[in-house]
Amino acid sequence: MPTKAKGKAEQAITVEIFNHLVDLAALEMPSEEGEYLRKELNEQLRAIRELEAIEVSEDIPITSHGVPYSAAIMPSLREDIIEICPEADDILEQAPEVEERYIVVPDIPSEALE
Repeated sequence: MPTKAKGKAEQAITVEIFNHLVDLAALEMPSEEGEYLRKELNEQLRAIRELEAIEVSEDIPITSHGVPYSAAIMPSLREDIIEICPEADDILEQAPEVEERYIVVPDIPSEALE
């Protein structure tokens, strides 16, 4: 299998793009780790491009998992059955705060990202 020289197409995620994504995600990481992750992401993109380059006959149907899943073999949908939880009151009694049968959880402090 011939290999291409690493050029702009191979390095789809540049240092600038990677740093921008890291800033958007509000991540902190050492530069060595960032460079390692950037190279790994580019390797994943290269592998995807190789898979895209494989010629596949037009008569092969596209599937999400490699096995055709036709209506003939699809199981029928189950009926929704509502069952009352007998332990609901016991569970709610253990919660520190309840409002209208909902468990109240504390607000999670957060910072607005730019």
